[in-house]
Amino acid sequence: MNPVLNTNLYLVKEKIGVFKAANNFDIFDAKTNQQILICREPNLGFFTKLFRFTDYKRMTAFDVQITTPEGNPVLSVRRGITIFRSIVEVFDEADQKIGSFRQRMLSFGGKFEILDISENVVCTLQGKWTGWDFTFSNEKQELAQVSKKWAGLGREFFTSADNYVLSINQTVPENDKVRQLILAAVMCIDMVLKE
Repeated sequence: MNPVLNTNLYLVKEKIGVFKAANNFDIFDAKTNQQILICREPNLGFFTKLFRFTDYKRMTAFDVQITTPEGNPVLSVRRGITIFRSIVEVFDEADQKIGSFRQRMLSFGGKFEILDISENVVCTLQGKWTGWDFTFSNEKQELAQVSKKWAGLGREFFTSADNYVLSINQTVPENDKVRQLILAAVMCIDMVLKE
């Protein structure tokens, strides 16, 4: 596992673009403001691009590649076309599946079950219906929080780009696969629940 995944505080900035179909993010260490990860959707097909500009955007497939700024793979997050409920798979730097997310139907604010490779629930991602705040928790404790960060009046009104902060609790051990799954799930919040 890449050591950058042991960071506890991330700033995620969506890339601004005019008529952009791809979901592109830059991830920074919130303490040092240094860019530590890049998230891109490099291989969008024609029809996927076309549907991204319609009301069917939430249903389109995606394959987000998370790399270091030097281009070394860290994680990838993939989903096929979906109609009702999203099931997203997460792969490590060696392209080995490490877990998945299963969207819960009919939940206020959005909810995902985060599963390990054996399909056991590791934690849940639960949103508040009143805003853009999400928590990762298991039966014992809260593991992480995601909250939207104000980007300024012009950017908020005239673009769909979002900034948010991911804070992972220090009780989550370093090099634990849960860290990989939490970071990957943050990409899914925007593409599955908030678009």
